[in-house]
Amino acid sequence: MQQHMYQPNQQQSYMQQQPVMMRPPRVITTKDAMYLKDQMSWLLLAMKKCKHFANECQDQRIAQLINQIGQMHERHYNMLLRNSQMNNAVMMQNVQQQQYEQQQKQQYVQQQQQYGQQMYPSHMQ
Repeated sequence: MQQHMYQPNQQQSYMQQQPVMMRPPRVITTKDAMYLKDQMSWLLLAMKKCKHFANECQDQRIAQLINQIGQMHERHYNMLLRNSQMNNAVMMQNVQQQQYEQQQKQQYVQQQQQYGQQMYPSHMQ
């Protein structure tokens, strides 16, 4: 009989390798916006459930702990809300402008290289 060795969860090891983002990105993509919307919906639902179950709870210590958990979800919700409130259209224009400028610089360098090859063909070989 063959024994199966424990293999770590691939997703868990992948998550441990991911760097922590200390600041929100300058631009929010459509995919990012969908993730934010889902996360904020889950946080809002968790806040509501905590409030409901804290009110239903007979033991005040447990109710207080549930309220603290609800407040944590509220802080996370507000943090995502603050970080997602930016003028994304302006930021996208800035990114596009930077890309355009970089393309212009690359074209200039290529033109200079071509000009150098035309002027000094023997030196370039």
